[in-house]
Amino acid sequence: MAEVFELGISSADIRLSGCVCAIGVFDGIHLGHKAIINKALEDAKARKVPCVIVTFSVDPDEIFKGENFRKIMSNTQRISALSETGADKVAVLMFERDMACKSPEEFLDAVFSNAAVVAIHVGCDFRFGKAAAGTVADLRKWAAEYDVSICAHDLLTFGGVRISSTRIRGLLEDGNVVCARELLGHPYTLEGNIVRGREAGREMGIRTANLKIPTNMRVLGSGVYAAYAVLDKKRYKAAVSVGISPTFEDIAESNIEAHILDFDGDIYGKELTLEFIDYIRPMQRFDSVDRLVATIKHDISYVKKSL
Repeated sequence: MAEVFELGISSADIRLSGCVCAIGVFDGIHLGHKAIINKALEDAKARKVPCVIVTFSVDPDEIFKGENFRKIMSNTQRISALSETGADKVAVLMFERDMACKSPEEFLDAVFSNAAVVAIHVGCDFRFGKAAAGTVADLRKWAAEYDVSICAHDLLTFGGVRISSTRIRGLLEDGNVVCARELLGHPYTLEGNIVRGREAGREMGIRTANLKIPTNMRVLGSGVYAAYAVLDKKRYKAAVSVGISPTFEDIAESNIEAHILDFDGDIYGKELTLEFIDYIRPMQRFDSVDRLVATIKHDISYVKKSL
């Protein structure tokens, strides 16, 4: 696992000197991101120098798009995953509004000019600086003054369309976790602490683990899914409802409910990770408890057979 550290401007010359860097937000760390990171790793190995991933403490879109922006990964989850890509270090640039107001050249000077980096790897669509005005051409112009190699990579495609975090967010909004998994290279996951819910499931004999997910993490469309639940480092099959059920919309508190198969225990307050594998059905309103229970049991049966 890579060393993770906060990148302040005053420490840039110490932390990044002599390194090959890959820079980006990398939300989701999809196959396209991994291709760029792998190129940086190969370059660093060939030069016999360390490889550092430079990322941001928050996605800049979180600041500028506010509540309308949805994320594939939490910042903590993203940075942790980047530390496991094989890089020697992960430098987390503390991104705030004052940093966002810097021109492209000011941004590069603040992060890299005092650090004798060897090479910088980015996607060919990399943008930076105020209003995302900086382009790869601007990056190359700046780098020529500091003898830094710039490696701008063509973007990976799937089905003839480039792989991007935006494309994956759209798939998740549509509930298409199968195609999203193909582009990510891993299942879409959600993490959270288990909270007390209505306990209606307990009354019906179908207990659920309830999560209350922040607004900016609600990228997955409403519906019922087949998933794996990771709890206390053990993996279980699970039927998971995402969103507020129309049947309980007036009294619901949590927005994720997972029935974990073959598990029974006290789990309140524990961290739960959900890996979404397949979409089962949309959320429905039921006119009787019997019909609701029968449908849930059918969902559970599907999960048991399909996973």
